[in-house]
Amino acid sequence: MAMKIISMAALVVVLASSVLQSTYAATYTVGDATGWTIPINNTEFYDDWTDNKNFVVGDVLEFNFTTGQHDVAEVTETAYDNCTTTNPIVRYTTGPASIILNRTGEYHFICTVPGHCAIGQKLSIDVRTGPSTAPTPGSTPNPSSSASALVATISLAFMSIALALFC
Repeated sequence: MAMKIISMAALVVVLASSVLQSTYAATYTVGDATGWTIPINNTEFYDDWTDNKNFVVGDVLEFNFTTGQHDVAEVTETAYDNCTTTNPIVRYTTGPASIILNRTGEYHFICTVPGHCAIGQKLSIDVRTGPSTAPTPGSTPNPSSSASALVATISLAFMSIALALFC
């Protein structure tokens, strides 16, 4: 009986942490209405875009670009600094591309089309552990995370009721 109670309590803790983490996930459209393209007369466009944004684990970056005209590649910091397009960590060639930020730390993205990175089509962000304290400008709630939070909340309620009945 004691083992059953411990198992139920562990399940409740796991579900509660899932609710807390997924409630704060947001989707960011990189570049907002401009999307993922060559910035016009502003090589710092994507650096400026990140100002006042707090990226956390679970957030999603959506890169809106035309397939065949652009791509997005996650690269190392050195490749980002030098606009090196060979050997990316991962490359997305079909737009739009949605990338889930699944770890803390720095992420670096470039367009590998020749010349695009050098004239500013690159993005570097720092991802922290969530949740953020408030929504940041340019973000929208992630609908899939909201649905997950609802399912987790309902599951947590049922588990709490079951735990109360068995104790």
